[in-house]
Amino acid sequence: MSNPIELEGKVFVPAGELDIPAWGCVLSDRNQTTLTLKDDDLFLITDTLGNISGCSQDETIASLGLFCRDTRFLSRLELQIAGCSPILLTCNADKGFALSALCTNPTIPNIDAETISIQRELVLNGSLFEELTIYNYNTTSVSFEISLSFEADFSDLFEIRGFHRKQRGGLLRRVQPDGQDRMTNELTLAYQGLDGAILESHIQFAHRLPNYLKGYTAIWQIELESHASCQIGYRLQMLMNNRPVSRVNSPMALFQAKAAEIMEEDEWRSQITQIRTDNPEIDRAIERAEQDIYLLRQSFDLASSTPNHPGAKATVLSAGVPWFCTLFGRDAIIAASQVLILDPTIARETLMVLAQYQGKVDDDWREEQPGKILHELRMGEMARCQEIPHTPYYGTVDATPLWLMLYAEYYAWTHDTKTLDLLWGNALAAMAWIDRLSADTGYLTYFRTSARGLVNQGWKDSGNCIVDRQGKIATGPITLCEVQAYVYAAKIRMSELAKIRQETELATRWQQEAQSLRQRFDRDFWMTDLDFLALALDGAGRQVNSISSNPGQCLHHGLLYPEKARSVAERLRAPDMFSGWGIRTLSSQSPAYNPIGYHTGSVWPHDNSLITMGLRSVGAVEQALEVAQGILDMTIHQPYHRPPELFCGYGRVVGQSPIQYPVACSPQAWATGTIFQLMQMMVNLVPDAPSNYLRILDPALPASINQLSFKNLRVGATSIDLGFTREQDAEGDLVRATTSCRVLKKRGNLRVTIEA
Repeated sequence: MSNPIELEGKVFVPAGELDIPAWGCVLSDRNQTTLTLKDDDLFLITDTLGNISGCSQDETIASLGLFCRDTRFLSRLELQIAGCSPILLTCNADKGFALSALCTNPTIPNIDAETISIQRELVLNGSLFEELTIYNYNTTSVSFEISLSFEADFSDLFEIRGFHRKQRGGLLRRVQPDGQDRMTNELTLAYQGLDGAILESHIQFAHRLPNYLKGYTAIWQIELESHASCQIGYRLQMLMNNRPVSRVNSPMALFQAKAAEIMEEDEWRSQITQIRTDNPEIDRAIERAEQDIYLLRQSFDLASSTPNHPGAKATVLSAGVPWFCTLFGRDAIIAASQVLILDPTIARETLMVLAQYQGKVDDDWREEQPGKILHELRMGEMARCQEIPHTPYYGTVDATPLWLMLYAEYYAWTHDTKTLDLLWGNALAAMAWIDRLSADTGYLTYFRTSARGLVNQGWKDSGNCIVDRQGKIATGPITLCEVQAYVYAAKIRMSELAKIRQETELATRWQQEAQSLRQRFDRDFWMTDLDFLALALDGAGRQVNSISSNPGQCLHHGLLYPEKARSVAERLRAPDMFSGWGIRTLSSQSPAYNPIGYHTGSVWPHDNSLITMGLRSVGAVEQALEVAQGILDMTIHQPYHRPPELFCGYGRVVGQSPIQYPVACSPQAWATGTIFQLMQMMVNLVPDAPSNYLRILDPALPASINQLSFKNLRVGATSIDLGFTREQDAEGDLVRATTSCRVLKKRGNLRVTIEA
């Protein structure tokens, strides 16, 4: 036998050297969908019974498990009664951090079906907590076994996504010192990674200890009198080198975990803007979006940004569950912008965290460069062993100008001069990076330098999405149209901030550079024959001449001249682009079109929300409302009224629901943020907190909303309540809708003007 591994009093041996008894798995006879729970950096995906089956062959649920920091700490969690799967009666996961399932027994030896009730509750709060309350509705006493089976493969999330590894670490088995009885109050699953780190899923049983353990299965022999009950439970804590993995301090008991989560959520809800309508279905979507924004919040250390506060943390929206439950530059920035009307503190902390990771050196493996904002941060074994470059990885062309845009936008909403000054150096570094990368061509371009990096580095980052009119994949370096719009907006907004800081030379230079970019862009990207913008320029400077959604994201930033902006808006309305549910990523007339393609014909809610903002800004208000209504209608058709990351691009058919994309993330940050951005688009708020001023420009509600209210909306130091009302006037056959606005309450001296 190999030499044992010791860690602070714990002794482990390779699991393969021991005869570990197995406990057979069973499948429920009922087909069950999956549910997601999340708390900060911890998330759990189970079936609706709360199980992670150990024998499912269904590849669509390969992502089931308990995860933290890109590692699966639980790959099996299976409840059985007398060796059978319980029968699910009902379940509820509305709170997002907790799951409650009620189930009963099938026919088992000496016990009729549906006489035993099992109430199962799972809660996340730095650890996984579970409690089972078992009740006997039989008229006589009963005896049976309850078992909970645990397994942990400690797979890196990239392994689960299909990345091949030449080798991986090994599973361990914890052993007790000689002479000690085997403990039944706890169970440990362990693994040693290639980096030497020892990972543990440490299970401590509560209420009633198992009668015995068989391998990684805990078995309770239950005896209940008629109408009697009992309770069993456990806490599962994730450890690395005997230290908690989660950033959340874990309590000892489920009731404490639940109380802590409810208290934290109530405190957050008391501070955000409350947005409500007179439409119950849309209200459900808004309430679900609020819940998901809360769930997607994830904490990151801020030690290097705040030397005087070494334990400081910041909360950022993780991109989405399950694949993107970490820090993403582009996703976090866009989502933070979308929810500025809900919670501006998310924007500030997003800016702070991303500034902390801003590029400092040239590193081709990670595609890092000085001043560049990261693409993605990973913390699993593959990242720690440099098998992937995500420590962090910087392969994104647009996160840096988007960071600058959020920096300016946040200041406009808050007048937070402290943050403006603190991050000014980071802003200058970001502008310098843009200038360096644009020096050769006058445009911000991308080209992969890392062997494990992304081929495409805009928001459409799949390998086959940058195609021309013939469906041919473009060769790089690639110059995306919307990225140039971001650069234009960044220079305009940074010019305004430079004026505020009385740095007139910088202000003038950036303004001039923006206007020069506008002229070049009009010359190089406009497709005269199609009256539309090219998707991109390829490595030879040729137009990648597809009809795509990307130009729609250029509308909001003022880069296009008015006539051409109107032409782009009109083209997006055509049936090959607008499916009835939303605007497709690629025209259905393209040879490369695929309604199930990730970026080649699908519909993305966040893409549509950004496009509606652009349509609104160029005066295409009715079109913006039409697209917004399509996205809202799609959302109402989704489980829990939750917008998915994307959905299929099939055309809308009366009586049919939108077609779901098979493996879309849900919840996903910028899909969730879409709900709030659509509300912002409708009421068209233009904040200027430094001038203590809020403009409301021509608000317009869609036909599905007659009343819309904002309570506790924060602009600078003022909190304000607003009410919007849609009314219709008939003149003969012509029906005209107007939207009025009233200031209902104001706590502060903010000046408000309402302009029709």
